[in-house]
Amino acid sequence: MTQTTFFNFTLFDGATDHNQPAAWFTVDDNTGRLTARGHGTPEATDHQVDLHEHYVMPGFFNVHTHVTLDPQSFSGDSGQSEAEAGVFAFENLQTLLKSGVTYVRELGTNYDVDVKLKRLQHRGLLPHTPHLLASGRAFSMTGGHGDSPHGGHAVDSPDEMRKAVRTAFKHGVETIKVMATGGVMTPNDFMEDPQLSVAEMRVAVEEAHHKRRLVAAHAEGNPGIQNALDAGVDSIEHGFYVTETEAKQMVAQGTYLTPTLIAEWTIPEFGKGQLPDWEVKKAADALDDTYVNLRRAYQLGVKFTCGTDAGTPFNGFDLTPAEFGLLTKLGMTPAQAYQCSSLNSAALLGVADDYGTLEVGKFADFQVLAADPLADTANVQQVDKHVYLSGKREF
Repeated sequence: MTQTTFFNFTLFDGATDHNQPAAWFTVDDNTGRLTARGHGTPEATDHQVDLHEHYVMPGFFNVHTHVTLDPQSFSGDSGQSEAEAGVFAFENLQTLLKSGVTYVRELGTNYDVDVKLKRLQHRGLLPHTPHLLASGRAFSMTGGHGDSPHGGHAVDSPDEMRKAVRTAFKHGVETIKVMATGGVMTPNDFMEDPQLSVAEMRVAVEEAHHKRRLVAAHAEGNPGIQNALDAGVDSIEHGFYVTETEAKQMVAQGTYLTPTLIAEWTIPEFGKGQLPDWEVKKAADALDDTYVNLRRAYQLGVKFTCGTDAGTPFNGFDLTPAEFGLLTKLGMTPAQAYQCSSLNSAALLGVADDYGTLEVGKFADFQVLAADPLADTANVQQVDKHVYLSGKREF
């Protein structure tokens, strides 16, 4: 067994709210896990890496991505071939890792490409990509949000949902995405439109929980948010119009909220003249309300995760670091914003014993920055940062 010690850096470990100066940690080169940590003079090991007084923090989680999409195409890519989807997905996963994202939960993928890429990743054939939790296609009602030729399973009864979810698990899906409401990118529905029923979503939850898997609900408005909560989903995705009552129910049930703030911000910011007027208006009308509603939910104790909806218009796979600045607008400190990733996202996915924070026993997935991430969230947007998986530099 050989070991590598990284030293001479300031550490934000993702578990506390402060930095540790003059830090060091040691990584087992075979397992990729931290074996020791301290400050001051580092321990003597086989290899030593001087990080030259830079800043080290955990790699990010992004628990809401669409890796087969092209954020510059604006069409949802319903006409792409499976080969095109695979190429986009591989490139987008690499971009995510380069930006500092070391763990991804995919939530809706054309052709179930993420399931197939996960198999290649297990074989070591998908270099420079983050850890991946594959969802395959999302589950929607006929004619609803996400009902596309290659990107969704259309189900219209609890029995159809049960069959579809069981089939998805058979084919290698690891997490389930259901559509509780309409959305921004679909022309014939709206955020407040309820879609899959409580009974349909409850079946998805039942089948997923039988296999110790999670269900995420696309739920932007009401009554769909309430329906998803009553069905027992594990996370609400977007949640722009979450009410006080719903927030309290989320706290009681332990339901997480993934706000995807950057997805809503990019459309009115960059979409005028390039996207349909109805799409820009939907996002712009909701943006101010979103901050009010989500700020209240945070104050009530709802646990927020980090996800960006990457792949939606203008929402590139390099923008996860920009989400943290938007989270601070909800009343979070920079440390609290990062802990939406390092603590809450890891806990939601059930991997907190191995990933998320830089503590002894966990995998050494981290990024090296030139400036202090706790001083300004803009500092994590550094383009030329160094990114490590299991103690090995990837970028």
